[in-house]
Order: sequence, then C-alpha cells, then structure tokens
Amino acid sequence: MSNYTIRLEEKKDYREVENLVRESFWNVYRPGCSEHYVIHVLRDDPAFIPELDFVMEQDGKLIGQNMFMKTVIEADDGRIIDVLTMGPIGITPELKRKGYGKAILDYSLEKAAEMGFGAVLFEGNIGFYSHCGFDYASKFGIRYHDLPEGADASFFLCRELIPGYLDGITGVYQTPKGYYVDDSDVEEFDKTFPPKEKLKLPGQIFD
Repeated sequence: MSNYTIRLEEKKDYREVENLVRESFWNVYRPGCSEHYVIHVLRDDPAFIPELDFVMEQDGKLIGQNMFMKTVIEADDGRIIDVLTMGPIGITPELKRKGYGKAILDYSLEKAAEMGFGAVLFEGNIGFYSHCGFDYASKFGIRYHDLPEGADASFFLCRELIPGYLDGITGVYQTPKGYYVDDSDVEEFDKTFPPKEKLKLPGQIFD
C-alpha cells in the first residue's frame, strides 16, 4: 500500500466512482450488481452526508470510495435515536484484500466521529469489519427491521463512535429508503456503462 490520498468526492468524480463501484460489486452478491445505481440515487437523498462522501486516489486514478447516510433506531421506549449507516464501500478489484478498504474505512469513521455522530450500523461481513471495531448489532440490543424473530442477523453490524452511545437502548434499525431501488431502473442505468457479463456464482446471496 503506497501513495494514496483520501479526499471528498467531487461532482466530476461521479461517473468514475459509479464505474468503480460497479467493478467492485459486479457478480459478488448477485449476477451483475445494483450498487452503482444505489450510489447514483443516494447522492440526491436528504439523508446523504456530503461531508462524509470519500474517494481514495492513487496515481491520478480513483481506487476506492465510501459514503454515509443518516438514519435512525426506533427505540423500544419510544425514542428516536440518530445513527449513521454507510456504503456502498468499494475498492477496485485488483487492490482488494491489500489493506486499502481498512484504510478508507478507518479514515471515514474517524471523520464521522469528529462530526459528533454516535454510532454506525450496516450490513457487512464480521470477518472483515471486526478489524475496524465493528461487532454484531445484536450485542448492542439493536434489531434489523423486517427480520423475523430468531432469524440469522450475523450480517448486521454496529460500531459506537461515542463510547456508551447505545447504552440502555434496545430497538429497531431502519435502513434509509434510498437503498431500495427498482431492478428495472438498475437495468436502464446499467445500459449506460460498457457491457459486462452477469454470472451466477457460488456464494451469491441474491438471485
């Protein structure tokens, strides 16, 4: 890992970032991907935080990105607790598993903490994200919306940015609506990029 810089995304980066995200997620969780369209839509969402929308650059080329959205936990005692969610977070495929993802994640979490946000919750792999201070959200008493009682919630992770921020809170996390996109809209958007083959691969979680 060498000579990279992390900075805020600018308008001129949008297309390159969308292509980077597309390359990073293509055929990973499903044949093709929707994440490049999700990021395209989220930038116009009121919950989007431009001050926490980062790109990673190396030799004049974008090699990674991460972004955050505001959302809430609906606490069991009736309170609404402000929290963050993040992603898509993407690293260019040839640089994956070399420490770049952790570098941009650590940097962006530090910036979120400096802005005074209390906790980040999102869906991810504990094997990777535990290295950046995340744990199972269930350990904090936070449940994932729409998940039946007793269902596997090991994908749902949490990290406090302010120690003790979630003390005494149990409740249900709400994914920002902007993350839910229509497959037909994804298809149309994807046509504006160079063609790529969609493959059904072992380990994908969606059809």
